[in-house]
Amino acid sequence: MTTTEPDSDDIRRIALGLPQTAEKQAWGMPTFRVAGKMFITVPDDETSFAVRCPRHEREELIAAEPEKFWVPPHEAASNWVRVRLAALEDIGELRDILVDSWKQAAPDALVEAYVTHD
Repeated sequence: MTTTEPDSDDIRRIALGLPQTAEKQAWGMPTFRVAGKMFITVPDDETSFAVRCPRHEREELIAAEPEKFWVPPHEAASNWVRVRLAALEDIGELRDILVDSWKQAAPDALVEAYVTHD
């Protein structure tokens, strides 16, 4: 069985499969939101995506896997990190990253209900 590199269609499919998630265009790119709070953006070239990530964790991620995670200078003050799709191991890793970002944006009650069903 061959595995293919995750792509922006996989991001969309996984994101929209999460409870109360909606896709909305912003800044000329697809963004995904839960309860009105953005948790994923997919820039134009679709080779990467951005997710929520506390700054202290972000620095550790970048230090451990700089080929996978990075932050553009204009986003340095944010609580977001970029992820290169080509560097992901598989769809499972993509899903884990997207779900983690969703949990940071979703209301607590929604997260609790999702975790019970997951």
